[in-house]
Amino acid sequence: MAARKAKSKPNVSAEELKGYYRDMLLIRRFEEKAGQLYGMGLIGGFCHLYIGQEAVVVGLEAAAKDGDKRITSYRDHGHMLACGMDPNGVMAELTGREGGYSKGKGGSMHMFSKEKHFYGGHGIVAAQVPLGAGLAFSDMYKGNDNVTFTYFGDGAANQGQVYEAYNMAELWKLPVVFVIENNQYAMGTSTKRSTKSSSYWERGAAYGIAGEEVDGMDVMAVKAAGTKAVEHCRAGKGPYILEIKTYRYRGHSMSDPAKYRTREEVQKMRDERDPIEQVRSLLLTGKHATEEDLKAIDKEIKEVVNASAEFAKESPEPALEELWTDIYADDTASQTA
Repeated sequence: MAARKAKSKPNVSAEELKGYYRDMLLIRRFEEKAGQLYGMGLIGGFCHLYIGQEAVVVGLEAAAKDGDKRITSYRDHGHMLACGMDPNGVMAELTGREGGYSKGKGGSMHMFSKEKHFYGGHGIVAAQVPLGAGLAFSDMYKGNDNVTFTYFGDGAANQGQVYEAYNMAELWKLPVVFVIENNQYAMGTSTKRSTKSSSYWERGAAYGIAGEEVDGMDVMAVKAAGTKAVEHCRAGKGPYILEIKTYRYRGHSMSDPAKYRTREEVQKMRDERDPIEQVRSLLLTGKHATEEDLKAIDKEIKEVVNASAEFAKESPEPALEELWTDIYADDTASQTA
């Protein structure tokens, strides 16, 4: 049973650092563009941005291998991009266009990728937690060494189904990493006001589940903790809990004015703890990259994001008959057997 805060960091190469910088910057710029399109009325419904939390998914994806699965909540665009899903398809789905991952029928919270083993963002708070345990059960049943990353927030951490999933996961020694993205405000209430015991990972002790707290603004700390967690799971030791302390810069969704915290608090976090700026500083001070190198990466990312927005705008809206597709699983094989 772990009972400490993760502190160790892996040794990383200049190329790895540049990769982290590029991947986090892609999420940041993509979400900024999504916010712009929402303001223009091109994205409807809810839109939950991941700005500020980029180090969480980038660090954990660096610890994953092909075949590992991931499932998360409604704040999911960053997860899609981090696991390699096409920005064009993600942006087109956000705008409800035919070129989207769900053909424009799902929007922000209903995108999936069988190829990338991404099992969706889920709008029902904590609903994805037992589903993630189920995905891990399938790997245990098949006898492979894949791991499922099951993401949820500090608000969801108080839901009863989380603890039902914990119990079954430890009972059956499921290869699942429960990732608590603790951005400290849930939907709009601080953890200090909503939770008596705010050390969420320690709750796993009641079920015998190991875990630790991680600095979610430091991508290398996340990578180190993620590596330890997946090694634990792949060794057949059962689930692992990572409580990753992070911070979102925007409101809960685009419609949230975030009046429950001060602008000064947000700006202080941006100035002192921004995950992208930390890696940028390491690249420059370590002479792994020049200002010109980083400007070139930024230019490249902006081109990718702008292209995704243009692809979305040019993609047609779904045809009316599209409503009747993808409703049921294809059972043709069973009918002809």
